This record gives sequence, structure tokens and C-alpha cells, in this order.
Amino acid sequence: MSTEALQWFKSTYSGDEGGECLEVAHAQNTVHVRDSKTPDGPTFQVAASTWTAFLDTTTV
Repeated sequence: MSTEALQWFKSTYSGDEGGECLEVAHAQNTVHVRDSKTPDGPTFQVAASTWTAFLDTTTV
């Protein structure tokens, strides 16, 4: 899937003042991740189950 066709979003915890933010986009079986400061830069993707496991182990 082309990353241009994905719907990217930032966490609701991210502000509008810039800084270090990640954006994610969900595809059928993967989650794509990119740096919000460089939307045309490199991305990486992980299995949806891997992303869920990551979220389950993180704290705010």
C-alpha cells in the first residue's frame, strides 16, 4: 500500500507546538509509523499485533 493513500494521525496527547511527535496510519494487517516533522521522510511498518503489544506495555 502506498503511504500517500494512508490516513495519518497523531496522538491526542500531542500538541500543536511542534516537537517530537509520531504519526501512525492503520492498514489491513500493519501499522505504519513516521515522524510528524518529516511526513515525506522514511516510514516503517509493524504487524498490527506487534503495535497492540507495544501499546499494552507502554505507560503515559
